[in-house]
Amino acid sequence: MASLTFDPTYAPHGGRHRRQSVISRPGAVPRPVVAEVATILAGLGFGACVALAVTAESWKQLAAPGGVTMFLGNLSGLAGTYLALIMVLLVSRVPMVERVLGQDKLLASHRRLAPWPISLIVAHAVLLTFAYAEAARTGVWYQIGAFIRSYPNMLTATVALVVMVAIAVTSVYSIRRRLRRETWWAVHLFMYLALALAFTHEIALGPSFVGHPLTRFVWSVLWASTAGLVLVYRFGLPLFRTLRHRLEVVEIHPEGPGTVSVICRGKHLDRLAVAGGQFFEWRFLTKGMWWQAHPFSLSALPRPPFLRLTVKGIGDYSSAVARLRPGTRVAIEGPYGAFTTHARRRSKVVLIAGGIGVTAIRSLLEDLPRDCDPVVILRASSAEELALASEVAELVRHRKGRVHELVGSRSEVRTDRLSELVPDLQNRDVYVSGPEEFVNRVVATVLRLGVPKDSVHFEVYSL
Repeated sequence: MASLTFDPTYAPHGGRHRRQSVISRPGAVPRPVVAEVATILAGLGFGACVALAVTAESWKQLAAPGGVTMFLGNLSGLAGTYLALIMVLLVSRVPMVERVLGQDKLLASHRRLAPWPISLIVAHAVLLTFAYAEAARTGVWYQIGAFIRSYPNMLTATVALVVMVAIAVTSVYSIRRRLRRETWWAVHLFMYLALALAFTHEIALGPSFVGHPLTRFVWSVLWASTAGLVLVYRFGLPLFRTLRHRLEVVEIHPEGPGTVSVICRGKHLDRLAVAGGQFFEWRFLTKGMWWQAHPFSLSALPRPPFLRLTVKGIGDYSSAVARLRPGTRVAIEGPYGAFTTHARRRSKVVLIAGGIGVTAIRSLLEDLPRDCDPVVILRASSAEELALASEVAELVRHRKGRVHELVGSRSEVRTDRLSELVPDLQNRDVYVSGPEEFVNRVVATVLRLGVPKDSVHFEVYSL
């Protein structure tokens, strides 16, 4: 029996080819006020932590040998730890925040913030070593040995510091690009261990904690709240959805050179709220793949009991997807992403996809209103690599829009042609998805051509 290209109005082969109605739940509407409140609370929390550190010191303590250095060391440690917790919260995938900002913006904030907590925690270790050495009138190297030999929880704090520095080093772009994604991801998991070790050290030895029950209470609540959010949204909710929907692979369908669609079947998908343009973290429960999750966009809105993703083999994991066997169980996290119709500011849109970025564009098209007059630009190196192009063309035809297929090398297909292809570009919302370099180039171009920043939305596909 011939396999069907996944027109979302049909079930995959292996049964009767019957039309499916669109009965999946629409994606939740973002509420920007939630992100604004979260930002205000984060700022107030930082101010409160600094204030507690300052009020814990007395003039007598500051006047003692090494007192000022010790105070600066304590302050930098508390500030660094607080910012480290904020970093964790930025990637904890709290739905109400994530659907407003999207993972791209949250990860960008995470990366911008990253140097500060690591630098402050290193400064904390250095300043306190000098402060204790000055107070005890000993050398710095002798004091380091005394810390490790005689102070409770100091060894765990040292381990935590080493782990944090290692994570910071592997996050440097020139180093990260040489690492496999799986290796980088595994190293980052140790941040949870490092923060747990740091907390036991602070409670036991921190001058701002010892004899200060209010400070201990505030920080305990802070740590417990952070741990709770991580456990609920990074582990609990994905586990619940995986068990509830019980997805399994039913078909692997080739879409082009190195590109396949994976059609999954599950239960209760009518209760899974998904917006076009969103993605899931997929974990295929088979040998060599079960322990890691990778982000792939849905290439069509759910048609219960079916769900489809489309993947281009770029790295080891994405290439292995094409070899999955029917019956493979699937665990999911999500849906995630703010690359949805809810981000629109104007009635008309331009959708620009580079390579496999067509997947998000394809599902987003289904969610857009029929009067949005879409202009879709599909970019690929060859005609064979224009995956899902016929499906995109059909969706655009129903919305009385236009499709432009730009095929060729980068020198042959330039982004400065956008104003020719879309004369009213400045009056439209622009959605861009694809590889990072492509997205950055197109976004810079449309901004230069006068499209307001709040009308530009993008989704980056990277290893």
